[in-house]
Amino acid sequence: NDKSFNQGAWEGMEAYAKDNEISYKYYQPTSKKTDDYIESAEGAIKNGAKIVVTPGFLFENAVWVLQDRYPEVKFIILDGSPHNVTDWDTMSTIDDGEANFDVNDNVFPIFYAEQEAGFYAGYAAVKDGLRKLGFMGGMSVPAVVRFGLGYIEGAKYAAEELELADGAVSMKYMYLNSFAPDAAHQTKASAWYGTGTDVIFAAAGGAGNSVMKAAEGATSGSVKKWVIGVDVDQKAESETVLTSAMKELANSVYQTLEGIYDDNAVGGEAANLDSKVDGVGLPEDFSRFTNFTKAQYDAVFAKVVAEEIEIVSDIATNVVELGGSVVTVTLEE
Repeated sequence: NDKSFNQGAWEGMEAYAKDNEISYKYYQPTSKKTDDYIESAEGAIKNGAKIVVTPGFLFENAVWVLQDRYPEVKFIILDGSPHNVTDWDTMSTIDDGEANFDVNDNVFPIFYAEQEAGFYAGYAAVKDGLRKLGFMGGMSVPAVVRFGLGYIEGAKYAAEELELADGAVSMKYMYLNSFAPDAAHQTKASAWYGTGTDVIFAAAGGAGNSVMKAAEGATSGSVKKWVIGVDVDQKAESETVLTSAMKELANSVYQTLEGIYDDNAVGGEAANLDSKVDGVGLPEDFSRFTNFTKAQYDAVFAKVVAEEIEIVSDIATNVVELGGSVVTVTLEE
């Protein structure tokens, strides 16, 4: 019920199960530790689960163990792929062996082109007339970083299209080191809004709700402060949500389950869902924009699909340099 990544994945599984009269259940690990992820999955398997859906990169080590332990069970993992590495700096592993990235044919990894979703969000914000932007990522993990890179590039592309002067668009950029709601996140976002930030892209799961509260507190009369949601359409969460940089989480889980049940699909290779397969994008509702239109969105979406626009996805990219001269990016703590 995080109104974001986890809920999107759950709703896709729930919809397929209901449509096909298959039993389903939600299991919540007791902590964010691999052993607890494994224990929860094993609880599901012992109760008869034939397919286990795991949302997020934190499940990578657990699925790496489970894929061998339960070859008859299928595992869907979102935003991740199984491996045994526990520390990328030291390359320590969960089994003290060599780094291993094997993906068995009972595993279905699904990735998304977050940089494209972020691009649309940044493009829409600037085309709508907003000039002081913010980005608050949950953690500097690949998916979140790609959202941020795309956000910068979308803002820059729109600014150049509008022939804005150098530095006409500014962006505060930071990682909260948390995906959970926190009063400290609300305080930080409130400070940004108080010093002029017009909109904050909160690519931070449940922590985005704290940013929404800050936007609600900073909105008064004709002065509106905005939030860009993430992963799913978060418009219903707050009147301050301008739009959302979405991944088609529910659809991707539903379609993967459909492939497994109907076509005996075999895993072992990652699916990378981008604009070409409608794997990412903005919601259909453009009612909260003042100037940005569905036609403008469709036009830029088509350019991305046709590869007329190249969007950086390398997470080692320097975000300050990425902004160039038109978008001034400032790293915050």
